[in-house]
Amino acid sequence: MTQFVDGILNVPPILAYVLVACLVFAEDAVFVGFVLPGETAAVLGGVLASRGTVQLWLMMVLVVMAAVIGDSVGYEVGKHFGPRFLDLRVFRTKRGKLDEAQSFLRRKGGAAVFLGRFVAFFRAVMPALAGTARMPYLRFLAFNLAGGVVWGTGFVLLGFLAGNSYEAVAKAAGRDIAVVIGVLAVIALVIWRVRKARKERNRQEGAEAS
Repeated sequence: MTQFVDGILNVPPILAYVLVACLVFAEDAVFVGFVLPGETAAVLGGVLASRGTVQLWLMMVLVVMAAVIGDSVGYEVGKHFGPRFLDLRVFRTKRGKLDEAQSFLRRKGGAAVFLGRFVAFFRAVMPALAGTARMPYLRFLAFNLAGGVVWGTGFVLLGFLAGNSYEAVAKAAGRDIAVVIGVLAVIALVIWRVRKARKERNRQEGAEAS
C-alpha cells in the first residue's frame, strides 16, 4: 500500500488528476473503497496540491465530481439489480454492517445519504442501497451533492494543509477526522432543517391570517 501511495505522489500532474478522480469514483461505483478508502485518495490529491504538482481548486472540483458521479452509478446499480446486489460475495462477511446501513437508510432517508458519506463502509454501499430502496433520484442527488461537496473539499483541504505529514493524516482519515467533519455536517444539516421548518411555519401562519 505504501508503494502504491508513493507512486501516486510521483506521477505526472495529468495522471495524478486521473488517478485520484478514478479512485474516488470507483469507491462507490465498484466498491473499491473496501481496499483503498476514497478519503485516502482525496487526501493525497490535497498533498499533491501542497507540493505544487496540481492545482488545488481543480483537484477539489474533480474529487467532488468523481464522488457525486460515482454515487450516482452506485445508485443505478442498486436500482437495476436490487436484491441481487445485496447477495454479492463481497458482502457475505459484512452482513451485520450492511443490515445496519439499511436500517440507517430507513430511519433517516435522504439524510442517511448525506451522513453516510463520512463513514467508510456506508459511503461505499449507501448509494446502491438508496437505489434498491427506490428513493426518488432527485432527492438522492440533492443529498448526494451536498455530501460530496462537504466531503470532497474537506479532505482535499486536509491533505493540502497536512503536506508531507500525509501518512499520519491518511491513517486517521475515516476515524477521528471523519467524525469531526461528520459532526460539522450534522450541525449544518440541523440548522438547515430548523430554518426550513421555521419558513414553513411562517408561511402557514401567513396563510391562516389571510
